[in-house]
Amino acid sequence: MISAAVVAAVVGFVPATAQAAGPSAGPGRAASATAPAAGAAGAAAGKAAAEQDAAAKAAAEKAAKDAAAKDIAAKDAKNAEAARARVGAKAAAAAPGATAGSGAPAAAQPYFEVSTGMSNSNAHGVGMAAGVSTDVTQGVISYDVDWGDGTTSTEIGLLKEVVFFDHTYAEVGSHKITVTATELLNKLTANTVRDVVVDGSEFTPHSPTRLLDTRDGTGAAAAGAVAPYATTRVRIAGNGDIPAGVTAVALNITATNTTVDGHVIAFASGTKQPTTSNVNFVAGQTVPTLAIVPVGEDGYVELANRSGGPVDLIADVTGYFTKSAASGYTSVKPSRIADTRDGLGAPKGQAAGQTTFGVQVAGRGGLPAQGVTAVALNVTVTDPKGPGHLTVFPSGELPSATSNLNFATGQTVANAVIVPVGPDGRITLRNGAWAGTDVIVDVTGYYGADGKAAYLPEEPRRMYDSRPWSPLSGQNYHRATVWTSGRALEALVLNTTVTNPQGSGHLAVAPEPVNLSGAKPTPPDSSVLNWTKGATVSNLVQADIKNVEAVDIWNRGWEPTDLIVDLVGVYDRY
Repeated sequence: MISAAVVAAVVGFVPATAQAAGPSAGPGRAASATAPAAGAAGAAAGKAAAEQDAAAKAAAEKAAKDAAAKDIAAKDAKNAEAARARVGAKAAAAAPGATAGSGAPAAAQPYFEVSTGMSNSNAHGVGMAAGVSTDVTQGVISYDVDWGDGTTSTEIGLLKEVVFFDHTYAEVGSHKITVTATELLNKLTANTVRDVVVDGSEFTPHSPTRLLDTRDGTGAAAAGAVAPYATTRVRIAGNGDIPAGVTAVALNITATNTTVDGHVIAFASGTKQPTTSNVNFVAGQTVPTLAIVPVGEDGYVELANRSGGPVDLIADVTGYFTKSAASGYTSVKPSRIADTRDGLGAPKGQAAGQTTFGVQVAGRGGLPAQGVTAVALNVTVTDPKGPGHLTVFPSGELPSATSNLNFATGQTVANAVIVPVGPDGRITLRNGAWAGTDVIVDVTGYYGADGKAAYLPEEPRRMYDSRPWSPLSGQNYHRATVWTSGRALEALVLNTTVTNPQGSGHLAVAPEPVNLSGAKPTPPDSSVLNWTKGATVSNLVQADIKNVEAVDIWNRGWEPTDLIVDLVGVYDRY
């Protein structure tokens, strides 16, 4: 790439566990996140992460340039062959005995073609390399790009130079790019058109619907529990009104009729089974956990039973992601919008068995009054007087046969919930037990047409595991630091697991405030999971990382516990 001043000189113008998945060898590091470190070690970790991110960015640019160079070489070879054919024809025409009137072929014009190579850099962005194939031996090229969204770019390069562009789209989906290359000395022009699809996906809410229940054979080849260390498949794409091309799905996965301790792993069909976990259970327990799962190219996800005994599995869908404009995500500071214990946002007093109550979502907890299509919540049941389940669904609809939380008498249990919001901005909760229970609702984010963050699934990877080191002490926090490499991250999608707790407690997650000046941050009032001594408990967390570099994960109990944090995806903001 050369400067405008150089071009001006040349052409005369200036251009304008129960079985939590086993411990990692150390506190693992994601490409964009690392386990916390202190002092020099922390600085070294930050430098290493920044170097990894810079290397990834350089690799993406190199891939685009290599693709463009390959296309240029192919066109050069084709045009060289055509030139040789013209020379042969000319020689034949000049040979003795050539028929009259055959004449020499007309002189060929210089050939000039433009080539491009592409690489996707984030949820909304593309990288593009451009160069030309030509028999002109010297010159300067102006590349004018129409990105197909009403914006344009121009770069100047030498004749044999491949230039590189970065562009960010406001909307995900397909875009038509037109590249026009002009050789400024000989006034040669060529153009090419590329259709590109950015990597980000936006969310479409779906009424809670059961896609799999191995107890009665719903969505399975036949009724029957999943065998030890076996998998079952769940059809996503083309199931009901879920379209083909779906990239990820929000599933509430429930393990029930468990016979031994174990865990469940959810992953895209056709991919390697991760070493992370989504649902952890002990024998005799029924446990639901929300998961955002990538969908395989064949439209399926797989659920693996990682235990030595059979287990029944249930999967309920509440929404899906596609590479087309729908509802983007916006994170908010975790806040409580309903608590039946004190009458916050709901009638005061336990929700009676087999009854429903509504909660206003839009306009509360940092959410706008209009335009909310779905909401990300953490819902907690506490002090239930009998066993049962809780169902969360949009206002204005009848309760579905699905469930979001399952509980035993006296148990405090939490689960992440993504649920469509009714046209009046409300949701409804139904206590499916025969006895009363208290219910708490915390909001962590929402989806809407004006949301600017799109989802990028990641290969599940372990960000942190305290087990090889030491447990997280009571009333203390783990600081998960994130290097964005220029990306505007809105939220991290994490699966958090507490195991080996030495007492009861709950986990809280919040962005670390800026400018702490060494002071300890204040923990949030919300919670993401609850545990009792010796239990292994998991939950999905959509952790707000907007405009900060760290997420604090708090042990709000008084006794130590081991903590495992797996990264499964990110929301990348335009």
